[in-house]
Amino acid sequence: MKLKLEFQYFEGCPNHITMWNSISEAIKDLADRIELEKILIEDQVTAMQVKFRGSPTLLIDREDLLGMPAPSEPSLACRYYPNGIPTKDEIRKIILMKLNKPE
Repeated sequence: MKLKLEFQYFEGCPNHITMWNSISEAIKDLADRIELEKILIEDQVTAMQVKFRGSPTLLIDREDLLGMPAPSEPSLACRYYPNGIPTKDEIRKIILMKLNKPE
């Protein structure tokens, strides 16, 4: 069974490019174990439907990369990461932990 990654973003936030590049690098040799979907959030309706945490967001099997809960009032906004946009090494470490956990 593949690990499902959902990358959620909107064009108005420039940080999505950095995070997309980090994700791409983090999963380079894991293509056979991962399913990656890139989801453009274009409007408030879509933000509400996916419970958007802000741009950019990475969900792993529907759980936020850093454990942020779904907001009660999702909005089309840039996401703030206290320690900066997660690096490829941080992303890869979390993905590998999820891939290797016992079922």
